[in-house]
Amino acid sequence: MITHTSISERYLAVADVAAKLLAEPAVAAAWDRPSALLHYTVSGLAGHLAGQINVVATVLDGQDPDTPPICLLDYFLRARWLNADHEGEVHLGIRRSGADYAAKGPDALAARITAVLDRLHKELPRQPQDRVVQFPWGPPSLLLDDLLINRMMELVVHIDDLAVSAGVETPSLPTDATDTVVGILATLAARRRGAVAVLRALTRVERAPATITAF
Repeated sequence: MITHTSISERYLAVADVAAKLLAEPAVAAAWDRPSALLHYTVSGLAGHLAGQINVVATVLDGQDPDTPPICLLDYFLRARWLNADHEGEVHLGIRRSGADYAAKGPDALAARITAVLDRLHKELPRQPQDRVVQFPWGPPSLLLDDLLINRMMELVVHIDDLAVSAGVETPSLPTDATDTVVGILATLAARRRGAVAVLRALTRVERAPATITAF
């Protein structure tokens, strides 16, 4: 039976899975190795995953912007990293941020994220449904729910990356959370690759394109 939960509940459920994975001994054992994600070490990938939780706490502490929110799909399509060179400054900055989060080692990272997540479990359910927020790096503005979907997507994708990197089974995730993530990724893929390509990939193996990746 599929239950219908709020966006914050879905985000928190996925974040709980990420925090548990970050505390896995297998992650610590693989810490200094290359990860399954190109250009990342396991430690850097773990830091990047943790950042998707920490940034939400930072957003809650920030001042509400005075600009109207844009829709989540437009936010994705405007994202600087979407078409950026993986050796360029945008992606180098993302990787540096992940490495900084992980700099004190796996135990410290897991403990830090557990503490942040405890706070989010208390504070997120209290937030107004129509709250408008911004990431720490600035405009554009988003509804808080859309920002949580954005970070939930990052968590879902990188949970799999980190599990594969550590040689453990990818954890199960709540169906309503993965439905939300798959929906936004499919929509983004259709905008970037064409709706026909996505439809064929989902329904016609004989005409499926080589890729329909959203990124």
